[in-house]
Amino acid sequence: MQQQFLKIILLIFIAGYFTSCNTVKRVADDEHLLVENTVYVNDKKNNSETITSLLHQKPNSKLPLIGNLRLNIYNLARPNRDSIFEAWLDKKPKRRERLKKAYSQKQVDKLKASALGFNNWLKNTGEPPVIVDEEKTIKTTKRLESYYKFNGWSNVDVDYEINKKDNQRASIDYFVKHGKPYIIDSITKNIKSPIIDSLYKHGKQRAIIKQNDQLVYANLGLERNRIATQMRNSGVYHFNQDYIMFNVDTINTNKKANIDVIIQNRAIRTQDTTIRRPFKIYKIKDVNIFTDYTFENRNEPFQDSMSYNSYKLYSFNKMRYRPKALTDAVFINPGTVFRDLDRTRSYRHISELRTFKYPDINYIENPDSTLTANIYLTPLKKFGLGFSAEVSKSNIQAIGFSLNPSLLIRNIFRGAETFEISAIGAIGASDDASNNSKQFFDINEIGVDLKLTIPRLFSPFYTENIIPKYMLPKTRISLSATSQTNIGLDKQTFTGTFNYKWSPTSIGTNRLDLFNVQYVRNLNVGNYFGIYQNAYRTLENIALDTYNTPPEFITLDDNGNEILIKESADDFIDLVINDNSFEASNPTEYKTVNSIDERKKRLTENNLILSSSFSFIQDKRQNLFDENFSIFRFKVEAAGNLLANASKLLGLNKNANNRYELFNVAYSQYIKTEFDYVKHWDLGRKNVLALRGFFGIAIPYGNSSSIPFSKSFFAGGANDNRAWTAYSLGPGSSETSDEFNEANLKLAFSVEQRFNIFEKLNGAVFIDTGNIWNALDDVKEDSATFTGFNSLKDIAIGSGFGFRYDFSFFVFRFDIGFKTYDPSYRAQNRWFNDYNFANAVYNIGINYPF
Repeated sequence: MQQQFLKIILLIFIAGYFTSCNTVKRVADDEHLLVENTVYVNDKKNNSETITSLLHQKPNSKLPLIGNLRLNIYNLARPNRDSIFEAWLDKKPKRRERLKKAYSQKQVDKLKASALGFNNWLKNTGEPPVIVDEEKTIKTTKRLESYYKFNGWSNVDVDYEINKKDNQRASIDYFVKHGKPYIIDSITKNIKSPIIDSLYKHGKQRAIIKQNDQLVYANLGLERNRIATQMRNSGVYHFNQDYIMFNVDTINTNKKANIDVIIQNRAIRTQDTTIRRPFKIYKIKDVNIFTDYTFENRNEPFQDSMSYNSYKLYSFNKMRYRPKALTDAVFINPGTVFRDLDRTRSYRHISELRTFKYPDINYIENPDSTLTANIYLTPLKKFGLGFSAEVSKSNIQAIGFSLNPSLLIRNIFRGAETFEISAIGAIGASDDASNNSKQFFDINEIGVDLKLTIPRLFSPFYTENIIPKYMLPKTRISLSATSQTNIGLDKQTFTGTFNYKWSPTSIGTNRLDLFNVQYVRNLNVGNYFGIYQNAYRTLENIALDTYNTPPEFITLDDNGNEILIKESADDFIDLVINDNSFEASNPTEYKTVNSIDERKKRLTENNLILSSSFSFIQDKRQNLFDENFSIFRFKVEAAGNLLANASKLLGLNKNANNRYELFNVAYSQYIKTEFDYVKHWDLGRKNVLALRGFFGIAIPYGNSSSIPFSKSFFAGGANDNRAWTAYSLGPGSSETSDEFNEANLKLAFSVEQRFNIFEKLNGAVFIDTGNIWNALDDVKEDSATFTGFNSLKDIAIGSGFGFRYDFSFFVFRFDIGFKTYDPSYRAQNRWFNDYNFANAVYNIGINYPF
């Protein structure tokens, strides 16, 4: 009944939508709706985004499968709703006066506003029809002509043709004709200052304009900027782009371009005249650092000052910083040549200290052609308090509340270090059927996290030659401890990290974790089958239906039905595994019990992980609004090697599974690597094509035959394959009923088309593919194991659509994923078996998935 009702509603919506789909409803009889633009360049169609962006008029936006949604919304609005309301007021002679007397003029105005409100919303939300305008068409031809001339093409001619149809629709064809391009033949120079001439010759190999290249006028601007940057970074303090000119000669040159680079002398303006003088190279004479400058104390005398490595430091109060901590953040060095780059790097490095407000750096010119650099630092408050709260819901808890207070201490050791203490306190109400607690809030978590950030590499060795300070090196030392009760098996986690982070380029970031120690202690192992209910039910079915189970393992529930005693589940597993006759007669069930036992041992064992890792991120985004970029992430992690080499030296003992133990815990040994690539293409008009590819594998060896649960991969969820819930997909084609499916190899690939619907509401259609497998570990099940390219047939495919609402500071996301190709259907067709709303997965997320 419910499905029929939904179908009726859907049909009504579709019928209502298409009844309003007369796209020329608001187009006058003598006008035509623009439906298509086509650009032909030398008789070949060109639909590139670059050319399309040059067109003054573009057809109304279209959505996949829907068409001109915004145009149809606009057409629903009545064009003269305000005049209609006024006519209604005056339709009866006394209606206007009667309403004024009964209410007031203000109330009548509110009545009119309410009547116009929805109509105005339709207009603002919708999109008015794009009417063919010949004046804008002519502007487009001029813009196309300028574009091709600007990019070096000769004999450019642009024409157009408007194709009007009888149904009040029209298309426009643009015809671009051009000849051969102009090629740069010679580059000469006319430079007045000898110093500038010498520097220009020195940097000529990095020139953007080169002989035999096509003449592109935009490159002249780039070359102008390059020359100015070179001069400013070579000591020429007074230089700027205004001194550079290009004279381009293309007259009677047989499609050759001859370029003359002209750089004038410095212009010195006096009160009456302007005189020209050759440029000079300036050096830095003094660098003054004012460590606690504010506008209020700017005229006060200094109470403390010192010199360090030729730097001069001044303080209006007692000096609170070690000199080296500040001079290490400054790239302007006394006695060196002036460079703009040094000031830029100083700005960035000082800001990265998180100890000062954005600094003020300026230069004073001295009579002897030197510069004095003054650096004004305004300290932030020594202590910073933070507080956040969160309300959450998950498959473990019906509702949860958490508080996260934090304290930030700046300059804790007088070296611009920051020390952060943060804590978490959370309570929640469990909806687990196995929980017999009478308390409503039966879940709790407490934890503390300590982080010390040092704005340099903390090392006994000199590292400046390996990682110079312009790469913004940092050292972070962190310790954390958390304790969870009634979440899973209950556990305590202790983590310690010592890592370095630096940025060799503006788009690249490296991180080296020298040591990362993690100890996980499970506190409530006896509740395993209370948490992993599906594993318990599988055992129960075997105990009741297949195995000749002794009566002491069976009891009755409240309804008088036989059930397996949970407290006896472990003993039942041991009974079955040691029964050779059952293995021979029921190999499938025996294998199932054995798999449950192996998984239980792995998920309930305590973990000790001592690892080192290196990660690299290359992020080519220019800013938060850039939608034409790529991100590449790589990480490699090795665990247990140090302990493995020291095991015999330390005299460590082996347990029953032939694994070395430290503090009665078998340490993990593995190598893990991940590759993650994201690419965005801006298609214009708020259309973005986004792609993501991921590959990861973790291989156990030595002291381990499997990967710790916390280091495994999972599939599904709001940021992965959205047709499956988190942890529900895989491994491989196995038909597992485990609550948390994980494995040590993962492949994933997603593509998503994003588009604007109206205002801040955006839509998306997507295809997600991927799966997880076991590889080179102790799992033997064929359906869950990656055996080669043949296993790629088990890659799951999900598809769907979603909506996003942009709140500026975050994006709220709602996606619906449909199982398109499900590898768990091993004995039948895998395509579109559960492709319906009843089996769809509904995902809610914050911001984009990739």
